[in-house]
This record gives sequence, C-alpha cells and structure tokens, in this order.
Amino acid sequence: MDNGDIESNSDDNLRAPIGRKYRPVVDNDSAVLEMKVNATSQENIDEVVDEEANRPQRDSKLELFGFDSLVNILGLKSMTEEQSVEPSSPRDGENISITQGRPKTSELKLGTLMGVFVPCLQNILGIIYYIRFSWIVGMAGIWESLLVVAFCGSCTFLTGISLSAIATNGAMKGGGPYYLIGRALGPEVGVSIGLCFFLGNAVAGSLYVLGAVETFLKAVPAAGIFRETITRVNGTVVPEPIQSPSSHDLQIYGIVVTILLCFIVFGGVKMINRVAPAFLIPVLFSLFCIFIGIAVAKKDHPSPGITGLSLTSFKENWGPDYQNTNNAGIPDPDGDVSWNFNAMVGLFFPAVTGIMAGSNRSASLKDTQRSIPIGTLAATLTTTAMYVVSVLLFGALATREKLLTDRLLTATVAWPFPAIIYIGIILSTLGAALQSLTGAPRLLAAIANDDILPVLNYFKVVEGKEPYIATLFTAFLCIGCVVIGNLDLITPTITMFFLLCYAGVNLSCFLLDLLDAPSWRPRWKFHHWSLSLLGAFLCIVIMFLISWSFTVVSLALASLIYYYVSIKGKAGDWGDGFKSAYFQLALRSLRSLGANQVHPKNWYPIPLIFCRPWGKLPENVPCHPKLADFANCMKKKGRGMSIFVSILDGDYHECAEDAKEATKQLATYIDYKRCEGVAEIVVAPNMSEGFRGIVQTMGLGNLKPNIVVMRYPEIWRRENLTEIPATFVGIISDCIVANKAVVIVKGLDEWPNEYQRQYGTIDLYWIVRDGGLMLLLSQLLLTKESFESCKIQVFCIAEEDNDAEALKADVKKFLYDLRMQAEVIVINMKSWDGQTEGGAQQDESIGAYNGAQQRIATYMEDMKSRAEKEGTQLMADGKPVVVDEHQVEKFLYTTLKLNSTILRYSRMAAVVLVSLPPPPVNHPAYLYMEYMDLLVENVQRLLIIRGYRRDVVTLFT
Repeated sequence: MDNGDIESNSDDNLRAPIGRKYRPVVDNDSAVLEMKVNATSQENIDEVVDEEANRPQRDSKLELFGFDSLVNILGLKSMTEEQSVEPSSPRDGENISITQGRPKTSELKLGTLMGVFVPCLQNILGIIYYIRFSWIVGMAGIWESLLVVAFCGSCTFLTGISLSAIATNGAMKGGGPYYLIGRALGPEVGVSIGLCFFLGNAVAGSLYVLGAVETFLKAVPAAGIFRETITRVNGTVVPEPIQSPSSHDLQIYGIVVTILLCFIVFGGVKMINRVAPAFLIPVLFSLFCIFIGIAVAKKDHPSPGITGLSLTSFKENWGPDYQNTNNAGIPDPDGDVSWNFNAMVGLFFPAVTGIMAGSNRSASLKDTQRSIPIGTLAATLTTTAMYVVSVLLFGALATREKLLTDRLLTATVAWPFPAIIYIGIILSTLGAALQSLTGAPRLLAAIANDDILPVLNYFKVVEGKEPYIATLFTAFLCIGCVVIGNLDLITPTITMFFLLCYAGVNLSCFLLDLLDAPSWRPRWKFHHWSLSLLGAFLCIVIMFLISWSFTVVSLALASLIYYYVSIKGKAGDWGDGFKSAYFQLALRSLRSLGANQVHPKNWYPIPLIFCRPWGKLPENVPCHPKLADFANCMKKKGRGMSIFVSILDGDYHECAEDAKEATKQLATYIDYKRCEGVAEIVVAPNMSEGFRGIVQTMGLGNLKPNIVVMRYPEIWRRENLTEIPATFVGIISDCIVANKAVVIVKGLDEWPNEYQRQYGTIDLYWIVRDGGLMLLLSQLLLTKESFESCKIQVFCIAEEDNDAEALKADVKKFLYDLRMQAEVIVINMKSWDGQTEGGAQQDESIGAYNGAQQRIATYMEDMKSRAEKEGTQLMADGKPVVVDEHQVEKFLYTTLKLNSTILRYSRMAAVVLVSLPPPPVNHPAYLYMEYMDLLVENVQRLLIIRGYRRDVVTLFT
C-alpha cells in the first residue's frame, strides 16, 4: 500500500474530527533545516556516484568480483599515488574510509635518533637534575633517593610501554597524548585529560624559565635588581652566609624571558625545530664535565664540604635527614616548608617527564611504528640509569651539609670550571621552555580543531598555519606562573597534570588490550594489560603520595571538564575503546538476561514506535512531530530505549538507498526531539507484510520491544481510505499473536510537549486485566513535568452481577500495595441504561451510534449482494466472514455506553486511558473500525491500551 493510496493533498486531511487543525512543522523548523542539510549532502554524494558510473569502463579480469582492481576493493588511494585529504575529526553519520587518518607526506623525515631519542632526552634532562638533584640526595639520603628514582622511573617506563603499544596501532595525527587518549577513551576523556596536559606543559614552561633565571642570577649576582636574601645554615657554629636570588628578581627576569621566548616562537617554529637538537650538545657536554669533575674531586677541593668520592660520606649520606627549610629550600629550623619522602617524589618527578616528546613529532618520523617505541624507551632507560649512578656519586661526593646548602653543587664540582654548567643549564632550560611554548599551543589547537568543545573555537587554526592565539594564551599562563616565583610550589602542580596524562595513556592501553578488539593489532608486542594497569596504579599512587589535596583538585578539574564536554561538547565518533567496552558489556548483559521472562521488578517499557502516518506529513518530516514527545512520556527519567520504525513500500533492491536516507532523516528527528532511541526503516511490498516482519524479528533476546505504539487513523473515513481498516486490524492482530502490548494514541496532534503543563486528571477506564500496564503508564506520565500536576482516577467497569463496593475495596487495596495514589470509581454496567440524565454527551453518543448503525447496515447489504452475485459465501478483506447481527448490535451498544460514560466523567481530563478491545473473530475489519470510532468519538486525548500475557507491576519488594 503506497503512501499515495492513503494520503491526500487536501489541506484538511490533518484536522481532528471536532475541527481542531493540526499544526504542521514549518519549513524553518530546526529539525526540518537539519534534515534538509543531510538531504542536500546526500544529493551531492549521489551526483559524484553518478559521475563515476558514467565514466567509460575498461576491460578487467576481476569483473566477476564486481570491482575493477585491488585498489578499488581496499580503497588504498596511495597505491595509485593519489593524495588523500587529511580529514577533520569524524562525526556521527559520516563514512570513514580506510585511507582517512593517514599522515600527510612531508619532505623532512626524521629517524629514531633525531626524531624521538634526542627530543625525549632533551625534555627529560632538565633543571631538576642540575639544581635540585643533589639537594634531594642530601635530604632523602642515598637509599630513599634510589627508591624515588626507581619509583618514578618505573612509572614512566610502564607508561612508555603503553605509549609504544598505542602508537604502533595505527597512524597518528597531531595532538600527541591527547590524540592517543581521545581515540582510545573517547572525546570527553581525551579533551579533559588533554586540557590538563596542556596546562601542565604551560606551567612546565614557567618552571624552565624560572630555572634559567635562577641559574643566571646565581652565576651573575651583580645582575640582581633587589637585595639578595641572606640565610644562615642550620646546625653550624660559625654560619657562612648563603645567598639566594630575590623572588622579585625571579619574577621580573622571568616575565622578560617569557616575552622574549614568545617573540622567538612567533618568529617561526621551523627554525626552532631545526635548532632544538643543538641545545642538547651543551647539556651533554655539561654532564660530561660534571662526571669528570666528580671523578677528579679531592678532599682538598677549594670548596668546603667537597670530600671527593668517599666511603665515609657514602655511609653518612645513606639514610634520610629531612629538615624544615625556607621557601628557597635552605635548611632553617624556623622554616615554613617541611619535607618527607612524598614531597621528594613530587619534587623529582618532573625530572623524568618528557617521554611524550617523540610521539608529538609522529608526523615527521620516517617510521613511527619503529621509532616511537625504541626512541622513547631508550631515552627513559638512559636517563633512569644516569639518575641511579648520580645518586651514588653525589652521595659519596660531599657532606650532607654541602648537599643541602649548595643549590648548584653540579657547577661547583664541574671540571674544568663552573661556567660551563651555568651555560649548559641556561641553554637546556631555555630550549625546554621553547619546546613547551611551542608544543602546548599546538596541543590546544589540536583540541580546538577537533571541534568537540565550542568554547575553544577561538584557538582553531588552519592546517599549516601557526597557532598565534593559542601561543598568546599559553604565554599568559606561563607569565602567571612565573609571577609566583617559587620553583618548589610549581613542580607539584606540573607533576599532577603529567601523572594524570600518563594514567590516561596507561588506562587507554589497558582498555584496548583487555577488550582485544579485531582492530587492536599493535606492532609493539612487548606489552600486557597487567603492565598498563600497574602503570596506571603507580600514577595514581604517586599522585596521592605527593599531595592528596593537589590530587583531589586535579581530578576534580578533570571531572569538571569531562562533565562540561559531555554537556556542551559536540558528538564525535572516534571508535574509542569505550564503544568496544559497551559492545562487550551489551553482549554479556544480553547473555545474562537470556530469553527468560523478565521479572516485573526489572521490567522496562521498550516501545516500538510505528512511524507510518495515517495521513500526510509536511515535507522532509519523517515522523509525526509528537510521537517522540509521547515516547518520552513512557520512560522514567529518560531510562529506556525507543525503536522508531517505518515501512517503505517497494522492492528492497530498488529502495535500499532510499531506506538509508530515510533512516538518517528519522535519526535526525529523534536526536532533535532529544529522545533516546534508534531509527529503522524496513522495505516491504506493503505495510502489512512489513509490520509482520518487524514484529517478529526486531530486537534480541529480552531486549525485544514489548509495546507497539502507533497513531489512531482518525482520517480514514473522512478521506475514504477503505484499505486502512484491514491494515489497522491486521497490525493489532499481529501484535496479539506476537504477544506484544499495544498503545494507540488518539489526538496525537494535541499531545503536550515537555513545556506545556497540564492540569486536571488522568482517567483510567480499567475494563480487563492487562498485567498492570495501564496503571504503570499512568505513573510514568506523572513523572513528566507536563503531567506532574495531574491526579489519577481509576474507573472500574464492572459486570452487572458484581458487587461494586467489594470491587472498589479490592482495587483500593491493590493500588495501595502498588504505592499508587488514585481515586477509585466503580461503574456497574447495569447503571448504563439509567444514564439518561447524561444530557449533551448522551445525545452526542447517540448520534454517532445511529450513524454507525446505518453505515454497518449499508456495508452488510453491499457485502451480501456481492456474495449473491458471485455465488460465494460472505467475503471481506480476502477472507470468509461470519457476522452475527445480534452480536454486532451488542458491540455497538457496549461502545456507545462506554463512550457516553467517558464523555460524562472525563470530558475535562488531561488524558484518558481505556482498554483496547480485541478484533472479533470472523468480523470484517470495517466493523471493528466502526466500533473503535464510536468508542473514541469526541474524546480529545485518548490512549487505547492492551496488555500482554505478562505482569509489569508487582506488589512485592
């Protein structure tokens, strides 16, 4: 049955029987506009397909397979030397080809040494080693310092293993760890951790700047603007004045240096990337000078406290000696800062960060699958080994007093002179600061370019352009941290953000490895989900060891960003691990549910919304605009799933593409109405066959739909659509056979949306036992804002010989046990004949009753005359029928009295619920439609409900 068979172009075809006009969806409605955009996009795609089809075809031996070459089969455009366009972040509904996400080719390709190892080494070896590491050895002692190094090194090494596994599972785009975490854990987690990692990099830039400035002021004390601080050494009889740079000098010089670095960054990142490896040469040379100086140091060293490599010093420095210090780290009994093992971990951890530097350059690597694992892990192991050796050497080199008071012990012992250390420190820190001011803006720009968070649109950049706005924002953050001026207060903040990022990388690998989806095929084989889980656990433990307050703040910040992204962010489908987890969880849950009967306590309505209209809808509107509003009313607090289905008449081979486009339009409508559900379009020769297939096959196990919802065909007689009765009755009969509940909505045009508050009552005409479905639906209506001001009235229709008072008492007790507040009214059928005082509603019902009698009589005469002419028995809808005229009169009279009762008691009700009578056996569908029309006559908003052979409510807890 085509739409054209049941639809009319008349302007009045959507008017209600009482004269109310249906308010159609206008052309400028947002849902219609969105659907038109989708339709336009599909038209453009279809034009391209048509152009491809019109191209001349060449002979091919692979014609049997339907493709002309292997290139077309796999979609590998690179095999034909065609350039593929780098895609933006994929969105729901877009087709993602196998070529998308492949990095663009560039002229400069780096190997493992210069592309990964050197950048990681440069970022790991920084200011902490030069001016804090010997102090950590003096404060924590040798064995606890070794424990600190092993603890932090194990964390970064396990993170490097997880990073290697994820990075070798496919091509990488810009964004570094944000890209990896976002594609593994989803856009919400990726953006939240990515922004925290951005803050960590921005704050790290200030750390490097302050380190360079402090080193410069130490080397050139005369450059200080303000008077230097004089601090006495703890525990000495004749204290030696120890000078520390003024915090104001650190602030002023730090701001100036940050601005200068910002100008350099604006001058060109290509130049920075070319010069950056050269910054490593002074660092390596300075390290060489330090180790040579330690080896040649003697007890008669010019600087007091330098003992050379001494076993005595080693023994004295073996254990910890935690003391109070001032803000500059100088021991002071009255100092405000106290230190312990946890604080040492927080202070040292920035010295092992920087393992992401290689992954950030993935686009410039010749072989990312090989370079990232080898380069990252080699840099991690090299620096960790160097730290372990340095702990042993520093512990045996000087007294504890010298370790705690000489903040630049590395320069003191350097051979041949200290100046080389100052130069090395300044160049390394400035180079690391340049890397931070270069990498952090690109990370922010990568997050903005993914178009997940609209508030970050200001930081978007065109591919190949410099992120100037993001760079300025990063510089402001860096300057704000420089103003703090205290290095020891900044490092715990950096530690939290980096640990949060590393935990995200480990959790990403853990999830992907545990789920083991078919797409998870990393080339790096030396990984296991247990190692990733251990790495994530170490990250969390270190966070709490350092500072539980900083940990709570950082986790709260990430959670707030996550919540904000989930509320305000745009949808993105990156094939993340959570989707695999949901799939596995759904399969496991489906198996655990089995096919057994669902207990009433666990019963949820799963409505099958039948969208096929009994009338004409506005153009580009795939479903009645109020169907989704009604579907939302069947859910408690949005919990539940709706399945919106429609039937496209025709041949499947010819209409498959039309069905896909219709599914997209219907899905867009569901999203616009904010209704949780899925859209399905089925192609079938006619509506009856299509629905019969849907009701049998839709769903899996106990997740099959249990309620069929459809609109009452109010226009069938007005438009003289004689085929509707047979289809409508067939659908109801199919639902009864398939044991599906049925909810038929009359007056859907007038159904309120979530903002239209209703008053009055929700009236239930409870005629037959339906498993409590009618009662449950009334309760679900009360949970919605539009109906929360209403009260429930239950009208029990009793047989003539029933005791009305006993029935009322039983129903009240039943409702009380169900925790339902409702007024119970019992109407006995024997009182129907005495309702002559009904007045206007009685006259309205009588008029409809007489009209139905006349139409049925005419229909029966026509059917009998046709049977006599053909010499056959009575036939209707292609089936033999047996009509008992006395039974027809009885049915008409019953519906007459019920309609009169509804009009008498419920004319002002917000909504009326009444039991659906099943189609009588061997009666024509036309007669059943007459019964139904008489039942719903002049009722504005009516739900006709039939339950199924299962209870949906229970009295027991």
